[in-house]
Amino acid sequence: MRFDIGAATDIGCVRETNEDSYRLAPDLNLFVLSDGIGGQAHGEVASELAVDTVIAHCRESLTSPSAPVATPRRPDLSATASRLANALSAANLAIFKAAANDSVLRGMGATIVAAWIQSSRLILAHVGDSRIYLLRSGSFEQLTRDHSLVAEQVRMGLLTDEEAEGSKLQTILTRALGVEEMVDVEVAEQDLVAGDTILMCSDGLSRLVYGKIIAQTLQTSRNAQVSADRLVALARQAGGTDNITVIVLRA
Repeated sequence: MRFDIGAATDIGCVRETNEDSYRLAPDLNLFVLSDGIGGQAHGEVASELAVDTVIAHCRESLTSPSAPVATPRRPDLSATASRLANALSAANLAIFKAAANDSVLRGMGATIVAAWIQSSRLILAHVGDSRIYLLRSGSFEQLTRDHSLVAEQVRMGLLTDEEAEGSKLQTILTRALGVEEMVDVEVAEQDLVAGDTILMCSDGLSRLVYGKIIAQTLQTSRNAQVSADRLVALARQAGGTDNITVIVLRA
């Protein structure tokens, strides 16, 4: 399956540095986005380390199947999904060790979301609250579950979606790369069909622009790059209170 690819990142209107990072590996149909956390602890270092480690680990897993892995292969996952989960675990360990070995970097971490497409099968893995959406025949669906305190409260029935949107606790994560030596990577698989659009984004978009507007923008833009640029512009118009990064894939 071939894709029209668009991507954009922006510092936003408030932050002094851009702690988001992304990497595109179209030869592998592998796409990775990370949102650094830590502020003075150099979240941008964590996010760059995360995306670079995932790309490198996945490439190595294809060329050297016997290469060491960060965690044992999970029997419930396909070979590709297991490789991707291991790549995120490797990124977690790389950030954790970098922070442990340099006091300047102590406290840094990152969210991450990765999409690896094999034929017409989407393998997605994530940690944190960066997201993957699927737009299909007018239906716009979030494929990832936020690893955040507010999202957990919604899933437990303690908050409504409306209450969650207005909560000041939206940015408190329950899971992130680099915080501990091991991390629980969430992995899922999804069949794709011609005409599907995949959106990957940091919370600088998802917390400021309504899903209905995002879907409409994806539907009305002439190509993937225009979609990415327009979504970044919408987040800036909505206040741009955080860094904004998007990757758009059109099948």
